[in-house]
Amino acid sequence: MPKTILLVYAHPEPTSLTRTLADEAKAILTAEGHRILESDLYGMGWKAVFDGDDFLSRKRTDRLSFIEESGAAFAGATQTADVAEEQAKLIAADAVIFLFPLWWFSFPAILKGWVDRVFAFGLAYGYKGAGNQYRYGEGGLAGKRALLCTSVGGPLQDYGARGINGSLEQLLFPITHGTLFFAGMEVLPTFAVYSSVAMTEERMEAERARWRQRLNGLFTDAAISFRTQNDGDYPDQHCLAEDVAPKQYGITAHVRGPETFV
Repeated sequence: MPKTILLVYAHPEPTSLTRTLADEAKAILTAEGHRILESDLYGMGWKAVFDGDDFLSRKRTDRLSFIEESGAAFAGATQTADVAEEQAKLIAADAVIFLFPLWWFSFPAILKGWVDRVFAFGLAYGYKGAGNQYRYGEGGLAGKRALLCTSVGGPLQDYGARGINGSLEQLLFPITHGTLFFAGMEVLPTFAVYSSVAMTEERMEAERARWRQRLNGLFTDAAISFRTQNDGDYPDQHCLAEDVAPKQYGITAHVRGPETFV
């Protein structure tokens, strides 16, 4: 059954690996009959800074409360046109693929700015005006899938379970868990191309084949098994119950089957 898929990508160079993988995704998914929406953030000249200019009509003039103003703007349809357009894409999408180079172990600033501005109060957090009741597996983006596709300059060895940079999946935990899963999305394991600064034609063909395989499983592959907030593992909605993962601490405690989170 055809789906709607949003590609959000961030690289200023049109011949970059990021753009190549975005174009490949568009071609493959379109051939499968899916509807593709695109957000080329550099091409759009996306405003990355979340500030007072994002609110066309302020509830308060004495101080800027982002939560209060974001909620009022989203509920009252008084957001800026660029934010409203991106939210319409996000709401329409059955899956969102984020494509980006790994810069300082995270999103490029322009992509972080897309999240800051588009993930409004009432949509991605503060859902239904219920504070933190609907988060980590529930929320306004529940039912959608998310996939990170990143090009990494360093070699795979640096990002393994004992690599000097740390496990890539754990490095991206603030995004996969703290942003996407927080808002309710099912997050797939990250697709990464390592040693991306030293690509050959032979390697590129191998990566394209691997990418096609991952895209074919966009709606069937198992998501990362993050623990949901409201299924009993967090009885007070804040901390894990004492009998849940009792010998685990930190990031891996919040993943069922943490041995796979590397």
